[in-house]
Amino acid sequence: MRSLLALALIAGCHGHTGAAPADGSGDDAPPPGDAAPTGRQIKVMIIDMFVLEGSSFGALGLTQHLTVNGVDVHCNADDVCEIVTGMGYANAASSVMALVLGPQLDLSKTYFVIAGIAGVDPAQGTLGSAAWARYAIDFGYANELDAREMPAGWPYGYFGIGTTLPSDPPAPDYRGTFHLDDTLAHAAFALSKDVVLEDSADAATSRAHYPDAPANQAPTVLQCDVVSSDTWFAGTALAQRARDWTKLATQNDGTFCMSAQEDNATLEVLTRVAAAGKLDFHRVALLRTGSDFGAPYPGQTDADGLTMSLAAGGLGLSLDNLAKAAMPLITAIVTDWTTWQSGVPPE
Repeated sequence: MRSLLALALIAGCHGHTGAAPADGSGDDAPPPGDAAPTGRQIKVMIIDMFVLEGSSFGALGLTQHLTVNGVDVHCNADDVCEIVTGMGYANAASSVMALVLGPQLDLSKTYFVIAGIAGVDPAQGTLGSAAWARYAIDFGYANELDAREMPAGWPYGYFGIGTTLPSDPPAPDYRGTFHLDDTLAHAAFALSKDVVLEDSADAATSRAHYPDAPANQAPTVLQCDVVSSDTWFAGTALAQRARDWTKLATQNDGTFCMSAQEDNATLEVLTRVAAAGKLDFHRVALLRTGSDFGAPYPGQTDADGLTMSLAAGGLGLSLDNLAKAAMPLITAIVTDWTTWQSGVPPE
């Protein structure tokens, strides 16, 4: 769940896909097509979702501006660029599709870094934590019963489409799971895991309400997974549903830690365009930082946990740490492009 403060600050600044998702692995995608690209070759494309996320990367000096099919693109002399898609599935999918189909840029060897803030599961991280994901899972592919009307003994009113119980794994057509390239995810984590992230007294006060680590510890860089939904969710039961759904959707290989909004829409577009040979899905990385807790501390109501996330002190940290965690990967790609242009180098 993205911070409510973020929504308040960006309201007015920016303006589900119905198709069944691909598995997102990219393993069967062909290499970029034989037709020689004619646009500017881009080394790194940062994909942000709203203006505050975009402002986190100001140190890159993205002062070169162009418009691609109506999408504003900001670049620097090192061929690092950034876009802001707008929030939600529809904005993310349409903006990314417009970008990747434009003729001005050659994205055939580009590394895409999806970088945004998110709600953080206190069982895995804390305010300001930064997580590189191996999996992105669609939280919205579900049957739903009102929790007041669900069968006795159910932990929540959600269960997979084509199933009958919350414990059933999702049907293939509604799995909604993207498996990002493990080699790139591990490289991104290895490059950034020792970065000292920003912290604050306000965040320390908020996290002290949680009795257990890592929620009550200072933020660090993690490797764990993201669920996406246009519906913001929070609370004890729904956080558990996200943990369970991540396990079911990844055959027990994934670990939920961040709840976001746009990632599956963005990845759906990148998967399809990769299948057409216009980009390499193995070069897509996903980073989310914790702006607020996705579940309450003991004694706090679920409603207060959601509505009082404004006071948690995590928004500024999550924005600062977004750039701090992403920069080691971006810098490595740019400074050693002769190696990275051929693929992720061995660790």
